[in-house]
Amino acid sequence: MTERTRLSYGLIGLILLLLLGLLTWLANLPPRPPVPAGAAPAAPARLESLAHLNGEPPVHRALNIQSWRTAEGARVLFVEARQLPMFDLRLTFAAGSSQDGASPGLALLTNAMLNEGVAGKDATAIAEGFEGLGAEFANGAYRDMAVASLRSLSDPAKREPALALFAEVVGRPEFPVDALARIKNQLLAGFEMRKQSPGKLASLELNRQLFGDHPYAHPSDGDAASIAPIGREQLQAFHARAYSAANAVIALVGDLSRSEAEAIAATLSARLPAGPALAKPADPLPPKPGLRHIEYPSQQTHLMLAQLGIARDDPDYAALYLGNQILGGGGFGARLMEEVREKRGLAYGIYSGFTPMQVRGPFMINLQTRADYSQGTLELVQQLVRQFIAEGPTEKELKDAKRELIGSFPLSTASNADIVGQLGAIGFYNLPLNHLEAFLQQVQALTVEQVKTAMARHLDPDGFVVVSAGPTVEQKPLPPPTTPVERPAATPEH
Repeated sequence: MTERTRLSYGLIGLILLLLLGLLTWLANLPPRPPVPAGAAPAAPARLESLAHLNGEPPVHRALNIQSWRTAEGARVLFVEARQLPMFDLRLTFAAGSSQDGASPGLALLTNAMLNEGVAGKDATAIAEGFEGLGAEFANGAYRDMAVASLRSLSDPAKREPALALFAEVVGRPEFPVDALARIKNQLLAGFEMRKQSPGKLASLELNRQLFGDHPYAHPSDGDAASIAPIGREQLQAFHARAYSAANAVIALVGDLSRSEAEAIAATLSARLPAGPALAKPADPLPPKPGLRHIEYPSQQTHLMLAQLGIARDDPDYAALYLGNQILGGGGFGARLMEEVREKRGLAYGIYSGFTPMQVRGPFMINLQTRADYSQGTLELVQQLVRQFIAEGPTEKELKDAKRELIGSFPLSTASNADIVGQLGAIGFYNLPLNHLEAFLQQVQALTVEQVKTAMARHLDPDGFVVVSAGPTVEQKPLPPPTTPVERPAATPEH
């Protein structure tokens, strides 16, 4: 035996003796005494292994949501979170494309122009102002709403100038004509590009067929004919009407006291235009079911099926959300994915989903498949939906969907940015302050029969508007289903 070998064995023996001594010492430690009455409890034990969960989902972060209204009528929702020296602020206005009127794209243009100029500052100066304070500004416009967000340090030396600049950008934009021309050109270029996308063409046609004359029918960014004539005066008028304090929800999360949050909300509200809240759109009328085909030269055919779904405050929201997860919203393991992709290889992916809005939004299914299988695939999807509505989920499907949903739900409040988004939705759709906890309780209590009843109440298997985009080719019969290969267990992707 060499000297090096003897030394190695000696070190190994020493390490084993140390480990044995450590284990003996740990085994003879006295039990931890109970916490005396009135004393602070000990820190909770850290999770050392996922096995310690015993199949239970992670704990959902409970939120203490405080709410009030400003003098000008803005609704405020606030959660104090002292973990980080920063805060997130989101203003949500009922200023989406459903308020465009006769000028589709007006809401999006107005929102896009907010940070293009204020008194004494152009877009570059505004961007440099936020950056120099370590703050972040973001904005966007959608069908129901428009948003403007700020993330800033909570130190008053940084917070106050960041809030002052934010209030100028959102409350007093200048809408410079040179920036308006630039953004219009960008939109017009985008309109040309979407002519080359069969999926986008199908989506636009689907909304027209589904919503008819309703404001949800037109694209949020408008089109070439509607964007071109919009001028600065229209943007100013829309801003004065739709960005009023009474039409706003102010969501605040972060390192702030209640009094600081009240001061921030009051200052912002006072800087917004005065005016009433805007009425939500009328309910859309049910469309006439049928198939509309868009001829497009490609190897694949886009298939989109839709019918009217629900408004965001519908009492069946939890049952429909869970039912859709089982039908086609849950990715691998969902019925549609299993039957269409896994067993037959007809599509890379197929997804379904409700989009609840201020009034009834769409329930939609979309996929791409081989052009010569498009007719058979459409019939298969319709058959699967019909079966699910008639029979509902199985007990195993319901249990698995509940476990996955409840297990992933803590991610919805994992960060301050997540929380401020939830607060904005709660305020905008006038949901109860305990909405998140109530949603979890409703999901846990759902039965197979309740999910089945809710899906049958809101979906008609014969009520789909269908749009296809692809070539007209001779159709082939679908391949027979095969037994899918079992996938190894993995962390769900969310």
